[in-house]
Amino acid sequence: MIGKLKGVIDSYGEDFIILDVHGVGYQVHCSARTLQALPAKGEAATLSIETHVREDQIRLFGFQSDVEREWFRLLQTVQGVGAKVALSVLSTLTPSDLANAIALRDKATVSRAQGVGAKVAERIVTELKDKAPAFSDLDPALVHLSGALEDKRAPQPVRDAVSALVNLGYGHPQAAAAIAAAARAAGEAADTPSLIRLGLKELAR
Repeated sequence: MIGKLKGVIDSYGEDFIILDVHGVGYQVHCSARTLQALPAKGEAATLSIETHVREDQIRLFGFQSDVEREWFRLLQTVQGVGAKVALSVLSTLTPSDLANAIALRDKATVSRAQGVGAKVAERIVTELKDKAPAFSDLDPALVHLSGALEDKRAPQPVRDAVSALVNLGYGHPQAAAAIAAAARAAGEAADTPSLIRLGLKELAR
């Protein structure tokens, strides 16, 4: 299996490049985000490669980093997510943004990717929720609170404070992050008005 290619960009296609490696041109399919980050035709490029082998074809998928390639693999473990949808998700979200969205169970962000409906987004955030924290840059306390909110295990004042901020027009992930910080500062015994006040201060920073 090919795991990495280093060569010169020969040409660009709609969703792929031809990478010239010592005179051999490899067709490598990439996400839109990866294509935009690559240098101009004739310049050197290095890509992490995922190789798909089928009876009738061999396809190469290229990524800027091993982390992006790992997400490509992880996404395809979800029912209903093939290579095309996985590339679409990675075209829309960076690996870090994707990890954060999954850790926070933010289905709306994941569903921004073309070809990802509500049901597929739900499966992605549900089936990959235990793997996302390892890749995300979120405070573990926030991930824990988000999970508690999702499962209705968070204290009632915290849930009410998050709901109040959402009603004010903030997105659920934003509201959860602000109230998580507020709860850390005020302590577990804080009431809803205090959490809302501190949460708004966090959002105003």
